[in-house]
Amino acid sequence: MINLESDQVERKESAADDQKVRRNICAFANDLPGNQQPGVLFVGVRNDGSCASLSITDDLLTRLSNIRGEGSILPLPSMTVQRRVLKGCDVAVITVSPSLDTPVRYRGEVWIRAGPSVHLASSEDERLLAERRRATDLPFDRRATRSLHYSDLDKDSIEREYLPRAIAPEVLEANARSLSHQLRSLRLLQGDRPTWGAALAFAHDPQAWLPGSYVQFLRIAGREITDPILDQKTISGRLEDVLRRMDEVLEINIRVRTQVAGVPREIRHPDYPVAALKQLAYNAVMHRTYEGTNAPVRIYWYADRVDIVSPGGLYGRMTRQNFGGEDTDYRNPLVAEIMHHLGFAQRFGLGLRLAQEALARNGNPAAEFEFQASLVAATVRQAA
Repeated sequence: MINLESDQVERKESAADDQKVRRNICAFANDLPGNQQPGVLFVGVRNDGSCASLSITDDLLTRLSNIRGEGSILPLPSMTVQRRVLKGCDVAVITVSPSLDTPVRYRGEVWIRAGPSVHLASSEDERLLAERRRATDLPFDRRATRSLHYSDLDKDSIEREYLPRAIAPEVLEANARSLSHQLRSLRLLQGDRPTWGAALAFAHDPQAWLPGSYVQFLRIAGREITDPILDQKTISGRLEDVLRRMDEVLEINIRVRTQVAGVPREIRHPDYPVAALKQLAYNAVMHRTYEGTNAPVRIYWYADRVDIVSPGGLYGRMTRQNFGGEDTDYRNPLVAEIMHHLGFAQRFGLGLRLAQEALARNGNPAAEFEFQASLVAATVRQAA
């Protein structure tokens, strides 16, 4: 028999019901009882605690591990997945640490544990989870601004466009709370002050509060910064405006060579795969430092390469050795969450890998990276 279920332990005979697995992960991350201890989900154990004789394959472990980065649970949960033999039973063990950034949502809904059961959180539950957060432990994008006011946010845009993407429709329809309460639940307000992430995404004039929160684009005729400039743009505005305009600038600067391969077939060869440039540019916006610098993200398009420079060095667990791998860390978890809801980050931790794959398919060399204390730079070279 393996541990009776409690508010810290859950058993599942299989992982066939993906929704229930994710709801439990969300609930453990919220830790409403305040255990301050990890919650454990055993996959391969029946309700009575006996062994379900489930085959714990590498494919199953990978599928469970990928839950963390898929973006259905936000903020991203801290979790591990391991194969264990417990009392002769082969099981997958998912260990979920309590989040410091509650409430955590699965597909826009807040799930909690009440004893051995998982339930949708009530408004009072969400309020308790929101109040539990400690401002001193928060990353910069989650801290309250000092001089920005609730009235400085584009509330109509938030209510009309963002809330339906961030909160499940049925929850939003049944929610009788004020807009300010909803924004606190989404980490856009701390008390009555907008957070820096909210300022970046929804202030009427984000650059008035975060002067470096724009993208500087240069198209340069040669291979050196001193060569003539063909085009230059300052891409500013709210986060979504910056990302959409950045997409447009990248797309119009791609040059395509056409090779006729028989009538009516032709083969098109872009000098750069735009998908790779977008992924690297999104990464630069998402992971840059916004604190203590007025430097923008820079995209410098030379005759033989594109340089994308993000202010701020490697953060947290990231090192030169694991950069671009499965391990990832977030300087700006709220910005990452907002970008996901806006549709610019479909899955977390895959951007660099997707960029490298797109470059390889197009015949470009792999992106090169430079790491300094104050920046991370990506260089993409033309296809041969």
